[in-house]
Amino acid sequence: MTSIPDRSDQENERPDMVVLDCRANAKGQREEDALLENASQSNESDDTSTDQSPVPPAPLKETSFSIGLQVLFPFLLAGFGTVAAGMVLDIVQHWTVFTEVTEVFILVPALLGLKGNLEMTLASRLSTAANIGQMDTAKDMWKMIMGNLALIQVQATVVGFLASIAAVIFGWIPEGNFKMGHAVLLCASSVATAFIASLLLGLIMIGVIIASRKVGINPDNVATPIAASLGDLITLALLAGISTEFNDYANPMVCAFFVALTPIWVLIARRTPSTREVLYSGWEPVIIAMAISSVGGLILDKTVSNPNFAGMAVFTPVINGVGGNLVAVQASRISTYLHMNALPIAEPNPAPRKCPTPWSTFFGSGVNARSARVLFLLVTPGHLVFLYTINSMQGGHTTLTSVFIAFYLAAALLQVVILLYLADWMVNWMWHRGMDPDNFSIPYLTALGDLLGTGFLALCFHILVQLVIVTGYLSSLISSPSVSAPAALI
Repeated sequence: MTSIPDRSDQENERPDMVVLDCRANAKGQREEDALLENASQSNESDDTSTDQSPVPPAPLKETSFSIGLQVLFPFLLAGFGTVAAGMVLDIVQHWTVFTEVTEVFILVPALLGLKGNLEMTLASRLSTAANIGQMDTAKDMWKMIMGNLALIQVQATVVGFLASIAAVIFGWIPEGNFKMGHAVLLCASSVATAFIASLLLGLIMIGVIIASRKVGINPDNVATPIAASLGDLITLALLAGISTEFNDYANPMVCAFFVALTPIWVLIARRTPSTREVLYSGWEPVIIAMAISSVGGLILDKTVSNPNFAGMAVFTPVINGVGGNLVAVQASRISTYLHMNALPIAEPNPAPRKCPTPWSTFFGSGVNARSARVLFLLVTPGHLVFLYTINSMQGGHTTLTSVFIAFYLAAALLQVVILLYLADWMVNWMWHRGMDPDNFSIPYLTALGDLLGTGFLALCFHILVQLVIVTGYLSSLISSPSVSAPAALI
């Protein structure tokens, strides 16, 4: 028979079993806690390693005062550059080549517009690349520099050649007289001027952008005005000097030389992905902008030789340059803002606006509206300084009166208001259409600035001439009431 354990023995063994079970559970709990702690530590280490990965730089925090402070000095420098260009044009307009080959005046806005078509676009591209961290390493920086320099040389050669064709056509249609020697002179002068000026200004822009990032200044605020300050003066001086020195034998050789260099620049530009895209798809805005600027040149050609429009030569580069400089700064800033907001660490992309209102452009709460207000407020004091400088240097063969200053400032303010509003609409529209505003917006805007500036300035002179006629007519009526109206007008 099998003996059954006594109940008392079983009861005595139960406390030991409970103690063993509790110890086992405690041990398992400690092991589980240890595993969880190790897992959490490993997760923290993974997070730390993730945080240590390189991230693009955050956008610079800017107030209205900081924007104005950074823009003011380059804006004044650019303005004095346009004043110097206007003084040069006021002098060279009486040179033999400008009086015999009047189509050279048609080249002036088109070639001066290269600073917007090429140099300012280059500055905008490199500023955006610097702000989003694409030029932080030396290898990336030099690759970006070489590709962009080669690209603008290709564009300068093509645009210079097309500008000469436009000048020949616009000069030939009204007169109906085609001169082959004048056409070759215009081609050689235009291509050589565009090539040399783009190379010099491109090198200057690269140095400005690199130096701006090193000292903590936003390149968008300083690069494009400095490009404009030197662009007008260098381009106009080169055009005047080159067109005077060339002769019938050198002109064809100069054209052939610069055209032969074009394939080399194409090969270099194709090595960089960003410039390769512009090389294939970036011709439309440059060519259309050149055509728009040539229309402004046609207006200048028809007014500069009219005695009633004395002063057009010296004031045209100023009003065109100031408007182009300000809108280029705004377009570059908006483009950089959109590029930085497209990054994962930045805020979500702004809601698409097909047609912004003037209120949102100038009185909104965003940083772009703030910069638009700052740039608009710079127009009046800037132009007053430039007009005083021109008057002190006795340029323009005209006397500054309060009436002329009032009409001039009204034209300049209207030009800048239109350009800033178009910049807000155009840059956002291009961005949401998948087009890079750095490559497409500035050529259109600066070309429109040239056309609006030249047209508004010619309109100011026309209104002033009519006011002088009416004033003389009324004064003659008052002094001689018996004289008939037609006789008094004569």
